[in-house]
Amino acid sequence: MFHAASSLVPSPGSTPNEKDQHRSSPDRRSEQRDAFFDNAKYLAIVLVAVGHSWEPLKGDSRVLQAAYQFVYAFHMPAFILVSGYFSRNFDGSPARLKRLVTGVVVPYVVFETAYPLFKRVVDHDTETPVSLLDPYYLTWFLCALFVWRLTTPIWRTIRHPLPVALGIALLASATPAVGDDLDLQRVLQFLPYFVLGLCLRPEHFRTVRTWPVRIAAVPVAACALAFSWWAVPRMNAGWLYHRDSAQELGVPWWVGPVMQLALFGCSLLLTACFFSWVPGRTMWFTALGTGTLYGYLLHGFLIKGADYRGLFEADWLHRPLGAIAVTVAAAAAITLLCTKPVRWVFRGVMEPRMDWAFRRDAAPERARVPERRPVREREGRERRERREKADA
Repeated sequence: MFHAASSLVPSPGSTPNEKDQHRSSPDRRSEQRDAFFDNAKYLAIVLVAVGHSWEPLKGDSRVLQAAYQFVYAFHMPAFILVSGYFSRNFDGSPARLKRLVTGVVVPYVVFETAYPLFKRVVDHDTETPVSLLDPYYLTWFLCALFVWRLTTPIWRTIRHPLPVALGIALLASATPAVGDDLDLQRVLQFLPYFVLGLCLRPEHFRTVRTWPVRIAAVPVAACALAFSWWAVPRMNAGWLYHRDSAQELGVPWWVGPVMQLALFGCSLLLTACFFSWVPGRTMWFTALGTGTLYGYLLHGFLIKGADYRGLFEADWLHRPLGAIAVTVAAAAAITLLCTKPVRWVFRGVMEPRMDWAFRRDAAPERARVPERRPVREREGRERRERREKADA
């Protein structure tokens, strides 16, 4: 959704120190310059904004409901999978923990406070609580990303991480006692996609971008869209949100694991279709992929503001042309929110430096290497001089 401060999906390259580290790693440097992932992040964030704009309108159109369910089946799994892919090198070092705090925790606190206050002012709802334990609207992803990345060393250690993560998700879907604190149901039910991303390698993404896969993706996506239209009156869309257990959705507990497995397979298939048609070359929107966190967190104010003020209640918006207009407006708005001027304005709350908040002795190991190098060189010279004297 994905580095976390300048992009919804964590990607390599953020702070100057981290960039220095990437220069020493050819693999990370090639990933940093790969336009494919920035293109994927931008296109996925557009789908997120479009999906949110459809929510107030979809009840009047079965076609729109089908499109909504189709998009929701893969857009967040795709984000989360890429998040896991770029979290493979998270090792819990001081530098990476600092980045996790400034790029994920701080934006979470800021926007988890800002959204309820925005509702109080715009919607005149003075009863809306401000709580850091109950993620509001969009902020659940930051909370989940924090938990997932902290556990990355564990998933990189165990032998079969994906089956374990999938088992946890299955159990969570049948356990209503998990509760709503920190949106833990979503954290656990979406966990397999993150862990899968940790297990992927560059060749896996190259495979899904071959022409045979691209051609096969067209009928697969068409069938999925047709199935979504068929499922509109037959399936509870709440399954796609992964925020409730089976019992909370009004079905027996065993349906939860079954639906989790079914959705996991469908989501991966559609995610592969999505990735297959993402351009691999630099496009006009490639640079916008580095600012998806800005678009993600800020577009909610536009959607919620329009909803609070009753703008979605206009009759013409509930007709086909109105839905198209809303779709185009949402795509244009999210595009503007990912641009450099917006990122410059909000950089202080999404990419704070906060050097004052961290201990100096917590600097990354590579930052202290130049200080020790002269000492090692001097010791080496002294040893050589002693050997030369002994030989003489």
